[in-house]
Amino acid sequence: MKQLASTKATKLELLNFKSLPTRTFWITSIAFFTCFFAWFGIVPFMPDVVKDLGLTPSQKWNSIILAVSGTVFARLLIGKLCDKYGPRLCYTYLLILGAIPVILLGFVQTPLQFLVCRLFIGFIGASFVITQFHTSIMFAPNIVGTANATSAGWGNLGGGANRLGMPLIAAAVVSFGISEEIAWRYSMVIAGIICFSMGIIYFYFTQDTPEGNYKELKKEGKMPNLKKDEVPFLDTLKDYRVWILFLVYAACFGIELTVYG
Repeated sequence: MKQLASTKATKLELLNFKSLPTRTFWITSIAFFTCFFAWFGIVPFMPDVVKDLGLTPSQKWNSIILAVSGTVFARLLIGKLCDKYGPRLCYTYLLILGAIPVILLGFVQTPLQFLVCRLFIGFIGASFVITQFHTSIMFAPNIVGTANATSAGWGNLGGGANRLGMPLIAAAVVSFGISEEIAWRYSMVIAGIICFSMGIIYFYFTQDTPEGNYKELKKEGKMPNLKKDEVPFLDTLKDYRVWILFLVYAACFGIELTVYG
């Protein structure tokens, strides 16, 4: 976005909350963390879920496959939506709509309902794309690598932090007199409410670019013409470097998802 580059941040000042790029960095990192926290939030409770719903071993493993399958489709779609509507609205809708299956997971009564919820919960895994997109817009080339890596690392932390966080939430639920056998249900509802709340925060406390939101920039004629530099999708697939990155990322993130799931 050449016309927007002049006001991108050239430093990652983590404590300068007056800076829009810094605020966006923190909010988008926390949103990413929240999504990964909720995405794999059910994993610490799987023994309870298996017992409560009577899941068979194959249903248990299929739920893991479905949770990952959902994010594959969502990531392919969300990048294009970010280009068209901006990261602010995309993240807002992803968090709010993604909160629905997370909350509904706390109310499932059959294995099929559980599998369907895990499929749609997987959509919030597309949060990675939006976080990287948003930080790339806010930070200049000399620092964007550091900003992207830091936000991605802190966001991915949510996939592991839920191992400690979700049992703590469940313990808090039990302290209010709720049975341990169904504490996982309340915990997932709470995780969904956190996602929903983060969507509201994202809408009101971030903006698409340092200059403003896509909608306003388009009205003012300040949005750059991205189509003139657009490379056809099929041409991209002919570049061998794309496939090298594909294999490297598949190996790295594949291992990560296996551990998380």
